[in-house]
Amino acid sequence: MANGRETIAPLLTPYKMGKFNLSHRIVLAPLTRSRSYKFVPQPHAVVYYSQRATKDALLIGEASGVSPTAQGYPNTPGIWTREQVEAWKPIVKGVHEKGAIFFCQLWHAGRVSKYEFQPEGKSPISCTNKRLRKDITNNADRYPPPRRLNTDEIPVIVNDFKTAARNAMEAGFDGVEIHGGNGYLLDQFLKDKVNDRDDEYGGSLENRCRFPLEVVKAVADEIGADKVGVRLSPFADYNDCEDTDPQRLGIYMAQSLNQLGVLYCHMIEPRMVTQFNKSDTTKWSLMPIRKVFKGTFIVAGGYDRSEGNRAIESGAADLVAYGRLFLANPDLPKRFELNVDEFNHPDPNTFYSHDPVVGYTDYPFLQNTTTSTI
Repeated sequence: MANGRETIAPLLTPYKMGKFNLSHRIVLAPLTRSRSYKFVPQPHAVVYYSQRATKDALLIGEASGVSPTAQGYPNTPGIWTREQVEAWKPIVKGVHEKGAIFFCQLWHAGRVSKYEFQPEGKSPISCTNKRLRKDITNNADRYPPPRRLNTDEIPVIVNDFKTAARNAMEAGFDGVEIHGGNGYLLDQFLKDKVNDRDDEYGGSLENRCRFPLEVVKAVADEIGADKVGVRLSPFADYNDCEDTDPQRLGIYMAQSLNQLGVLYCHMIEPRMVTQFNKSDTTKWSLMPIRKVFKGTFIVAGGYDRSEGNRAIESGAADLVAYGRLFLANPDLPKRFELNVDEFNHPDPNTFYSHDPVVGYTDYPFLQNTTTSTI
């Protein structure tokens, strides 16, 4: 109690993100769930997302492919066809009926793909022709060698992101998040251990960042920078994608995003390198990037309730994105508000299964709780 009044946990305080007035700081992180059969969102996603929606809260949708070449996994959604746009509409409507704000994550897998997901069974595209040595399961044998994009092909990919952003707005989303992390196409260009180009899109830090920033600018010009966020993971080695100076990379991108006026930067913590990277992550920190970036700063990386509260209270972040914890606890903001110790445990065996219910919409809500404001 403070001055006779209950102290509100930092995560539960309101926040103004551009034109969006958020009621709390808890964000649903983008989570691939592999329930979009034949790359088309399905009606069961209405239940899944609306379960996790609360009034004036921010939800970020799962990675959605921007073109036929963008897919890398089975049953992930897209946003490039008319059928996909129409399929997203009731899902967005369901989230909005709960009063929440919904952003669509735009994604291209790049070389993290297989012949079976590519048009006419062709090679996946990348900044390089180097194969993955390891993916997130430390097994890259199933990935074919990618095809290095020609310089004159890059504007085509930029336009794919631009068109996908326009489609997302037509589907009713409030904005988009551009996926520039986790070893996918944009991250492949950013990281110097993957990008081996000798044209204007490779070599120097400025050149390696050129294509991702062209994507951000094109999307911002299309739908407005005030509706654009960017996710980055400069410190991570997901999908065999590393950089020799991730701190410098993160700071440069933050400075460049400032110039483009984007709404938010969504950063993955240095501690979230994969288990295969034995680097000492304690030498890295998001704080130098946080101090540089002028917009809303979102952090993600295995946070629990107390860590999230500390991040907000200390000024290390404006918002905290929760992934697995939110996946397993659809009423996570309510559990945080009631300060309960009862949490469902996520089941990794059903993260990417294709069942429309099991491990998807069947995680239980709290029962017999007092009335919540969330």
